[in-house]
Amino acid sequence: MSTPMPTPAVTKIEPSPGAPMVQSLISFLEHEVQPMIVLDPNYTILAANVAYQRQFGSIGQPVTGHKCYRISHHYDAPCDQAGEHCPMKKARELRGPDRVLHIHHTPRGPEHVAVELRPIFDAGGTITAYVERLEVVRSASAKPSEEGLVGRSAPFNRVLSALQRVAPSMLSVLLLGESGTGKELFARAVHESSTRAAGPFVVVDCSGLTETLFESELFGHEKGAFTGATSRKPGLVDTAQGGTLFLDEIGDVPLSMQVKLLRLIESGTYRRVGSVETQHANFRLVAATHKSLEHMMARGEFRQDLYYRISAFPIALPPLRERPDDIALLVQSFLRRAGAGKRPLTIDADAMAQLQRRPWPGNIRELRNVLDRASLFADDGVIRVEQLLAAPVEQGAWSGMALRGASIPLAEVHATFGGTRKELAAHLGLSERTLYRRLKALGIA
Repeated sequence: MSTPMPTPAVTKIEPSPGAPMVQSLISFLEHEVQPMIVLDPNYTILAANVAYQRQFGSIGQPVTGHKCYRISHHYDAPCDQAGEHCPMKKARELRGPDRVLHIHHTPRGPEHVAVELRPIFDAGGTITAYVERLEVVRSASAKPSEEGLVGRSAPFNRVLSALQRVAPSMLSVLLLGESGTGKELFARAVHESSTRAAGPFVVVDCSGLTETLFESELFGHEKGAFTGATSRKPGLVDTAQGGTLFLDEIGDVPLSMQVKLLRLIESGTYRRVGSVETQHANFRLVAATHKSLEHMMARGEFRQDLYYRISAFPIALPPLRERPDDIALLVQSFLRRAGAGKRPLTIDADAMAQLQRRPWPGNIRELRNVLDRASLFADDGVIRVEQLLAAPVEQGAWSGMALRGASIPLAEVHATFGGTRKELAAHLGLSERTLYRRLKALGIA
């Protein structure tokens, strides 16, 4: 995020309301490289700087004279009346600035936009206008994307908003959430939105590392430090210099190593295995875990002092079951990625509806795996319900689903269908030969 808006030029402007004040604001805004607009208290756009027109404007469609909620959201009423946070309403109540993350309609399609709005006061202390600054959030996509974070639901936007606030700082971030919720992608987004974006992003997978391996991987080692150490090896802390160090599954760090990790974070110094020379670290810390560190502390499995060092800014990532509005967006994104450089993949409405009904205990990782498997059965490039069912999903994976048409397992469809095999094949969208092959594999041919 950019630096806070300069307060002297926007908190109080002497010209009286009307054209002179607007012209003064325009004169100020034209020197700003960030997109900015001026609004009256009735949500009408009075002026927009060149940066705004270049980034958010449409050719032949001026924004001045139109309501901001109409231009940005295509709403017929202010955001708060549409169930969203309205920064103008909040700024009016606070008589001060307000910030929010919204999804705006732009010439490039829907995009996440960080909005900062400040009231403008006349000499008598009355709010006569508002200045709004907008910044597109590049670390996430509100439309199908072949890489990175994807989402537009309210739970996703809350996390993204928190991420945008903490990213410019040097606070340690702790990402909490179930397995498969995309913790590494969120950690990378913190890095890419920070002042260290040009530096390295280094991942340390803490799960499964023994004490010796963990220390050597993290701090590096000197030649001859242990059997097999034939040369000096820099550690991941060295590699992360000037960038971000991401400790994934930090709950798996051995208790005996936690004190050394604490020392690294507190002092910014460390020693390679087999060395007495002190090294100085320079990284921003992001950690993640699917475990309850509070419960681990109560059991004596995780140091309390380390916990408070890594959790300066905790962010709870929502499971996929709390993001049903994002499933279609995620599906389209995964199909784009799977079809990159190959035949395009699509999904029909019934199959999409079934995916949206599933509870997804494995979260986004499970959704991606199901689509990858189903795509292998989509001979014509279209994933249908039968392709989802034909994929070798785990035992009982679909047991909680509603019994609707072909949403039951293939063997049960065969058992309950009243027509011929040829008619069943047509019903499932398969060739008769393919149906025979799959039924044979199930032992019912």
